[in-house]
Amino acid sequence: MTGTHALLHVYDTQLRGESEFASADRVDRDGPVLVGRYREGRGFVVHEAGWRASTGEVARVARRVLAPLLDDPAVTDVEWKTRGHDTVQAALDDALLDLGLVPGEVESVMIGRATDLAGDTPLPEGVRIRRITAESDVRAMSAMADEAFGDPRSERTADALMRRLADECGDPEGMSLWIADADGEIVSCGRLEPVRGTDVAGLWGGATRADRRRGGVYRALTAARARHALTLGRTLLHSDCSADSRPILARSGLTKVTTTTPYVWRR
Repeated sequence: MTGTHALLHVYDTQLRGESEFASADRVDRDGPVLVGRYREGRGFVVHEAGWRASTGEVARVARRVLAPLLDDPAVTDVEWKTRGHDTVQAALDDALLDLGLVPGEVESVMIGRATDLAGDTPLPEGVRIRRITAESDVRAMSAMADEAFGDPRSERTADALMRRLADECGDPEGMSLWIADADGEIVSCGRLEPVRGTDVAGLWGGATRADRRRGGVYRALTAARARHALTLGRTLLHSDCSADSRPILARSGLTKVTTTTPYVWRR
């Protein structure tokens, strides 16, 4: 199953909907829309792949779904994840903009065989790759990712990751965190998230320090995660990737099946 249409079918039927809320504290449904709430004050919204509605109906659903989130002082930020191939995409773009959400960077949705990424990849001298669970490593990883993405340093992501590690302790198919370090400093990081009930694992959170890019570190980190996915019986890998990461995954055989754009609101 490697053709673009077949892989898009995998994406729409196996990777969308309830499987996107593995760490949510609560998930509510409003027709074709799912809304997740998280302890750290985040709201996350997706809609089903087959949603078809008039422009007016899309706008009404968007207002109805978002109002409780935007009106709740405990909610600090909201993301509605959209997909470029959906029938309602154009109407939803307009509705979300009207409600004050701001589109983020358009990312490529890539899917392909784990074996294509799992080969041995040489590392620069002095760099090692390892899986981490210790809180000190997780917080250092989160801080490096904030720096790499140009975001203000925040403990919120690290707090959420530590909660997930605790919740999934002992679960061989739980989320795993991976880093590349050199001279005691983390230079690249990423997560592997197996999707329960499927043959797919997600590559998430990939970040590499600016001075270590284009040196093979991220590719080696991806290969390590791919090998771990194979040990869990996951034969396909999925990633929403930036323009920087897409060429690396494409060279390894992953296929772009659509695009995704986050529409974000912050209090």
